[in-house]
Amino acid sequence: NVYTPNSQDELRRLPYRMEWDEAFRLYLGGLAKTGKPVIFCGDLNVAHQEIDIARPKENRKSAGFSDEERAGFGLLLESGFHDTFRHFYPDKKDAYSWWSLRGGARGRNVGWRIDYFGVTPNGLGNLKSAEILPQVMGSDHCPVTITLG
Repeated sequence: NVYTPNSQDELRRLPYRMEWDEAFRLYLGGLAKTGKPVIFCGDLNVAHQEIDIARPKENRKSAGFSDEERAGFGLLLESGFHDTFRHFYPDKKDAYSWWSLRGGARGRNVGWRIDYFGVTPNGLGNLKSAEILPQVMGSDHCPVTITLG
């Protein structure tokens, strides 16, 4: 389980964030070398694709949607991990796991998908479902789940 550092306003912590992304990818890669399935989950603080954010054009250079952060998450996937939600729902729109507490964003579903489960290829066979539960209240995030069997 992980909480990825936020790049903050004006991307002032972007260099730190990119170092963290690389260290996380290398750590997970080391775990994957054991041959056992590896699953990570948590707030990765990045909306990977335009489909993962309600307003991609307006947020192009925002923390969590910068080209660098998106590319960093892409490298994690290219290193052998699968985004479990996109595995089941490659084209699903309006599926978000975080909403700003300002302006009624959640009620209008103006959100970001920044919470993920990732799994190595040898774990995909046990993956039965991946869901986002926006109806569960209590935070600016909602739970994301996977079912293994």
